[in-house]
Amino acid sequence: MAGRASDPAFPLDTEGMDWIATGPGKSFRPLRFEAGGWTELMRLEPGSGVPLHRHSGEVHAYCLIGSREILGTGEIAGPGSYVYEPGGTIDAWQAIGDQPCVLHLKVAGRIDYLDADGQVIDTIDAASQREAYLGWCAEHGTEPAARILGED
Repeated sequence: MAGRASDPAFPLDTEGMDWIATGPGKSFRPLRFEAGGWTELMRLEPGSGVPLHRHSGEVHAYCLIGSREILGTGEIAGPGSYVYEPGGTIDAWQAIGDQPCVLHLKVAGRIDYLDADGQVIDTIDAASQREAYLGWCAEHGTEPAARILGED
């Protein structure tokens, strides 16, 4: 049976959330962790980037503000643009312009960060991103949101 009009929608006030640092010039606001993937807002400060990486599953990226350049192709994805990356995609990109680039990301599987020879040097997935969120909450004395953890 389809949902009823009275079923809860579980709104999340993302504007009131802190940005959780995940690297130089890079931070995120987790939105939802699920088996096999996660959803987040990612923020890159101008000039900051995401190094060479490979997706094991598909990624959906919608740009809310700012712009990013896909390194290697020179493609620019700015506000309102949507980028679909199928599993197996290898890319790198950086925020360009004078304002942060904020993306809404839906990630399936894991992301393997690669060195210049294509060897895996780091991996993130839903479990590691969830642990980063829980660690941040513990460090800041903040109760983790059940809605983000998928426990609602």
